[in-house]
Order: sequence, then structure tokens, then C-alpha cells
Amino acid sequence: MNKVKNFFIKLFKSKNKNEPWLSYYSKEDRKIKFTDRTIYDYLEECVGEDRDYIAFNYFGNRISYSEFFDKIDQAARALRSLGVKQGDIVTICMPNIPEAIVSFYACNKIGAIADMIHPLSSQAQIKKYLSESKSRILILIDVAYVRVKNILAETSVYRTIIVSAKESMPFITNVGYQITRGFKIKRPKFDRDYITWRDFILSSLTYNKPYVNTMKSKDVAVILHSGGTTGKPKGIMISNYNFNAEAQQGGVNVYDVRPKDKIVTILPIFHGFGLCICIHCPLCLKVETILMPEFDNNHFYKIMKNLQPNVLAGVPTLWEAMMDNKKFDNVDLSSLKYVISGGDYLTIPMERKINNFLHSHNAKISISKGYGMTESVAATAYTFEGTNEPGSIGIPMIGNSFCICDPETMEVLPFGNEGEICVNGPTVMLGYFKNKEESRKVLRKHKDGKIWLHTGDMGYITPDGIIYFTQRLKRMIISSGFNVYPNMIEETIEKHKEVKKCCVIGIFHPYKMQVPKAFVVLTKNHKPVGKIKNELKELCKKELAAYSVPKEYEFRDELPKTIYGKVDFKRLEKEEVFKNKNIKH
Repeated sequence: MNKVKNFFIKLFKSKNKNEPWLSYYSKEDRKIKFTDRTIYDYLEECVGEDRDYIAFNYFGNRISYSEFFDKIDQAARALRSLGVKQGDIVTICMPNIPEAIVSFYACNKIGAIADMIHPLSSQAQIKKYLSESKSRILILIDVAYVRVKNILAETSVYRTIIVSAKESMPFITNVGYQITRGFKIKRPKFDRDYITWRDFILSSLTYNKPYVNTMKSKDVAVILHSGGTTGKPKGIMISNYNFNAEAQQGGVNVYDVRPKDKIVTILPIFHGFGLCICIHCPLCLKVETILMPEFDNNHFYKIMKNLQPNVLAGVPTLWEAMMDNKKFDNVDLSSLKYVISGGDYLTIPMERKINNFLHSHNAKISISKGYGMTESVAATAYTFEGTNEPGSIGIPMIGNSFCICDPETMEVLPFGNEGEICVNGPTVMLGYFKNKEESRKVLRKHKDGKIWLHTGDMGYITPDGIIYFTQRLKRMIISSGFNVYPNMIEETIEKHKEVKKCCVIGIFHPYKMQVPKAFVVLTKNHKPVGKIKNELKELCKKELAAYSVPKEYEFRDELPKTIYGKVDFKRLEKEEVFKNKNIKH
């Protein structure tokens, strides 16, 4: 049978020399039509009459699709009662809890735009996001209140809805959370400016008018945040069409997933990978979604052991945590149909290590890898049977095209040649929010007349259509799956009056893969180094997200320079690699 299949694959490749990856898809898959519905309408269409199926499992509280849609309708009416209109931007600053997902779909149901931001963003970052979006409604996890209380008066926000992670927990878990964590969380005085989630939902009773949503498929539906290829934080405009297409592509690639299967959703919903691949796609497939608002290795172990999920998606640090947890020694993983890694490059040694772990725990599958960026919602390439070569990032997801370009000339290079990875397809963003200049840098029209997303990553494509990532053109650190931008850290550190110059690089970390290290040159009349180091730590904690704060500081008299007079960060990276080798030996 395999010989027959391979014959037809080779025959198809000979007829599609420009897109050989299509040979790996069935004739039916190649006819895929991407929906022109809104995100909410597409979900409702996919679920159909099966509303008694379970949508979410949150600490044992299993919420059916029927309950879920009722909650969405309540939140939608509550937003209307607060004056939210079609095209307005609502900021959602929450982890993976049911209320966050209800809020996201409620926004879409009434034609509002959901602006998804990281709850661990710094005060300065949150202020920047809110100011740019002119958002008037903020739906906020209570633990993040301390970071917004002093800046909301300087933004357009007139109503903040405070949500607790315990809202949808079962009674016993709810009480336990309140005793161990809830009492420690600082909350505002609830008044006209701040309301609880419960009061927000009750306000839905005051809105009984019918509402018409004329939002179009190609309209902006979601704003996600990333530094893109230049490392500067930007809002990424994602349309209904982009978002739904990603979910449809995901459904094709995980063809063995069935309704009532289970997925563990650990990846956060303020990232495209978490929001679309781990929420929207499984919900549209009628898969039960097990929500984890934060990663806890013991809780994760209990889920894997007791609930026997079928799909698990994560970043490389998750696999490290799983393999390092001795409790997993006797866990049976035979229920797994897909284990998907994304968010960072998976090295060949790590890939082999994970596969050995999976197979030794009775899993019949090997880890699959996704490649993408927020500018294309999430994954644009994926590995599955026949394309899961060690070190590869697979083939383009159905409907996508890839090409390799010379970074300077934009000339498309032949198969096998290394250059910049470029993507064209239905998930490519509309552009950066209020930033046409940066949009033009990454969304470029090629000679074929198509708009291509320039990823800032280097790689090559084999004649068989399999893609390999080799290195990054853009200067970026990925720590535990989060994008860390050295120039942001440098700008923060250089605010200190005693700092003359700073350069930040990523250094190896056994668990997080990479963490930032700052090299600092001080002014001549500086205070004691120890005192400045402590001040820099406090400055970074105040200005940066927790995962962007440097783990190491090294003070130097000067920084190495290139022949063009620029700081030679690559030399610093080489020095660190050399230093680590010497330490190991």
C-alpha cells in the first residue's frame, strides 16, 4: 500500500514542481474552502445541534456548549449595556479561564474587536496598549489590578471588569483558592469605574434590544501583540477570515481528532497559538478543552494521569518539565493522538529525547512541530506523517505557500538554497495596528503579484517540499516560548543615569532554553556596582514583563564593536558559548 502511495506522491510532485508539498494532502484537502463567517458564527455552525457536548473542563467543572453559548450571549448583552458598539475595541487581560474565552466570543458576537494582552505585561506596556487602542472597556484578571490602578486615569478606559480565577471553579476548589491565594490579592473598591464579573453579567438583564452585527469576514476581529521582525511591540490585526482559516487548517492537520476527544490548553490565550490552535480550533471540532490558567507541574501531572487527554500542545519548556517530573515515570500516555510543539525551535537532540519519553510511556505517536508567528495567527507549517523529519518544521499548512528569498534582493531562491522564509496564505495578518510603515516592511508584494509575509527567519525548502529552519535574521530571544526583545531591555536599562551603554543577548538556560543577560557599561562617575545592579533589577521589574527581566548582569569597561562601529552582539554571544564550553569541560 505504501509503495502505491509513494508512487502517486512522486507523480503529483512532478506535476507541481513549484508547490511539491501539496502531494502530501488528499484531493479532498486540496479543495478546502475557507469560511467567510465571523469567528462566533463559524463556531456556532461547527457545533450545530451537539450542544450537550462538553466545551470546557475547568478544575473539574465541565461546561457544556449549551452553557457556553448562554454565557456568551449574557456577556454580549452586558457589553451592549455598557455602550460597546460594533468596531469598538475591548481589551481582555486574562489567563486561560472560562470568563476570558466567553469575553472573547462575546466581543465577536456583537462585532467588537478583542484586544488580547498579557496579564504579566508591565505597567508601562499596559498603558501603551490601552492608549494606542483607545479601548474604553477593560476586562481584567484581579491579580493584574496593581499594575493598572495608577495608569487607567491616563487612558480612555471608563469601565474595568474585575475577574477572579475562582469564578468558575467548583465549590471546594473555589474555597481552597480563596484561602490560599484569594485573600492576598489586592482589589479595587467596586463602584462605577470598577465592577465585578457577577455584576457585569447581571447588567445583561438591562439590555433586551435585538442587536445586529454586520461585521464582515475580512474585518479586524482580534488584536494580538508581538515584536514582529524588528523587535518593537506592535498590535497585530487579525481578521475573522484569518482566524477561522487557521482553525480550519488545524482541523485538516489533526485529521484523527474526533468530537468528545480532549485537549489540554496550557498555552495562553493572549498568543495566537493558545487562542486559536488550543481554543478555537478544538472547540470547532467539538473537542473538550481542559483549561489551565497557569502552569503547575503537579496539576498537569494529575490531568495527564486522570483525564487521559488526546491532544497536548506546548513549548519546549513544557516537555522539559514533563520529563523532569518523576511522577510521570508510571503515567500511561497511550491516549495521546497528537503532541504538538511550537513557540520555539525544537532541537534535534530535544526532539529525540521527547520521542523516547513518549514511546517509553506507551504513546504510539512522535512529537509534531509547528512553525509560525503571530503575524500569521499561529502555525503556518506543520509536520505530520511523511513530513516529520528530524530538525524540519514540516510542510506548509493547506492553503499556504512558502518561498525562500534573498533577504536583500527579494529574489526567490531555488529549492535547497538558504534564505529568508516567506509565507503567503489566508492567515497572514491585515497589518500592524496604526503602523503602516512597519506593515510595509514585512508585507511585501513579490513579482508574482502576491503579498508575502517576510518572517525574519532563515531556512530552506527541499525539492520534496519539506521546510527547514536554520537561524533568525531578527534579533530576538525566546524564553519559555515567550518572545523577548533585547532592544526593549536595553532601552529600559539605559534610562538609568549611571548607564552609558547596554547590550542584551540570550544565554543558555537548561529549563527555559534561553534567558536574557545584560552587558552594561557605566559612566565614569558611577556609584558602587553592587548598588547600581540592584537599581537596574528594580528598574527592569517595573518597566518589563517578568520573562524579559535579565537573569544576569555583567559590567564592562567597553563593549565589542563591528567594523561599522555598532555593538557586536554576535561576538558577545560567541563569548558566552565559549565560556560555557570551558565550564563544562
